[in-house]
Amino acid sequence: MPSLSLDARKPMPSPFPGMDPFLEDPTIFPDLHDSMIYCLREAVQAKLPAHYYAALRARIWVESALRIVQPDVDVLHRESKRKRKPASGGVAIAEKPTKPLVVEVMDDETHESYMEILRREDNKERLVTSVEVLSLSNKSPRDQGRKLYRQKQREVLRGKAHLVEIDLLRGGAHTTLVPLDRLLRYTDEFDYHVCIHRADKARKFFVYPIPLRERLPVIEVPLLKGDDPVTVDLQAVLDRCYMAADYGPRARYENERPNPPLRPKDAKWAVQLLRDQGLLSDE
Repeated sequence: MPSLSLDARKPMPSPFPGMDPFLEDPTIFPDLHDSMIYCLREAVQAKLPAHYYAALRARIWVESALRIVQPDVDVLHRESKRKRKPASGGVAIAEKPTKPLVVEVMDDETHESYMEILRREDNKERLVTSVEVLSLSNKSPRDQGRKLYRQKQREVLRGKAHLVEIDLLRGGAHTTLVPLDRLLRYTDEFDYHVCIHRADKARKFFVYPIPLRERLPVIEVPLLKGDDPVTVDLQAVLDRCYMAADYGPRARYENERPNPPLRPKDAKWAVQLLRDQGLLSDE
């Protein structure tokens, strides 16, 4: 019997040297967010000293989403209390009810993953570092996910744990702990950034500004005093996520315009980059 062959398409790497702006699309980024958390745990766990371990966590909240449905048929029937007087002994005719709007309230449970580095101490676990990849909800004003994230930031500032915040979204409100106005005094224009807040250096923020055209940095994830930080190559983590999930076909490079859009000078650079790699025609 002849063997059956399956034509498996080989995943291709991202055409961008750093963060791929096409992956910021709301239809793709939630998947990338979770993939980054998982791969970050894998990268960190391999380098942690004895008695440390990395664990995946999740924030869960329920939001009520309203959906208004315009009915095609009457769904409520009632007779008017006021009836027309029968004419000459005829039968009373009920008024036709007005069609209502049907408002459906959906309770949507939302899960948002993050990572924690903990240390075993006398059969207990101590939170050492929390690692967050900012989500779309974290950067959306008036979103419940942002409120919960802000609450976590306040708890971290009051506690004794480090916080690593990785922002790979150009859109939305500034969210990391470092004040934006203060950060802009130290750096030129940037698109993404990593902010590390150390519990033992409360007044300092260790920031990695990341322009679109540059690779993601190798960062240092802090541990307890006396233990060396763990280095993590964020570009290698992103590349692993891209290949494992095969994001290429979903990125829609042929549209030329990522969501959110790029600045004009970066948009021109991105189009030329995609053309050079054969992902866009020269027309």
